[in-house]
Amino acid sequence: MSTAPHVPYRLQFSVEVPGTPEQVWEAIATAKGMSAWFLPTDIEEREGGSLHVSMGPGMGSDGHVTGWEPPRRLVYEEDWAALMGKDPDDLSPLTSEFVVEAQSGGTCVVRVTTSGFGTGADWEQEWWDDMGTTWRPSFDVLRLYLARFAGQEAAPLEVSASHAGDERTVWAALRGAFGLGDVGSTVEVRGATGTLESVGDRHAVIGLTAPVPGMLSVGVYGEGEGKAGAFVRGHLFSPDAAQYVRREGPGWQAWLQGLSVPA
Repeated sequence: MSTAPHVPYRLQFSVEVPGTPEQVWEAIATAKGMSAWFLPTDIEEREGGSLHVSMGPGMGSDGHVTGWEPPRRLVYEEDWAALMGKDPDDLSPLTSEFVVEAQSGGTCVVRVTTSGFGTGADWEQEWWDDMGTTWRPSFDVLRLYLARFAGQEAAPLEVSASHAGDERTVWAALRGAFGLGDVGSTVEVRGATGTLESVGDRHAVIGLTAPVPGMLSVGVYGEGEGKAGAFVRGHLFSPDAAQYVRREGPGWQAWLQGLSVPA
């Protein structure tokens, strides 16, 4: 018999981004906008509307909109239990709320709260900690999108590869392969050139300038059993961006799979 959910989990932060409330709302509450800086997303733009976030072949998160107050407040729930393959009696829906507040000087603050309830298992806390590490840097991508590409549709590039080693070891190898230095430094890898916009313990954001303009997110995630996954996620903006993805996507995949990780 399942244990009733009773342990609260909560992640809360704020980020200042350029743009009007209407521009920010388009970025965080529409399929076109969310897909341009986060993951490929389908959303019915209304209270009660369905939501699907694609996380790769055969993987995704389903939910529905529970709060819709454009251009100020969006709330949606995702089926955390289905996503994790767990008993729905053990895990509540995962709720995310976005509140947009206009500031002087042409910017907005986006207040983000994600919360849920579980049984208090060790894996839950580990998953929640990992989510905090990966969810927050996505909003560095949002800031860059609104600053440079607001309203544009992205051509997505998504590759990942599993490697033996813990997250720290794989991240050190990935960071070295990209030649990531300090924020503001030039990045050159596989014929792509850009500027390092942000870097953390397991994630970095690069603003691309050539051969196509856009954004690259690179990072790692835990897979358990002594393995970690490395990913390169691109949001590219130009008439030939889709052609670049078709041409260079396999090369990025092979490059990532060939990442040299110390034993």
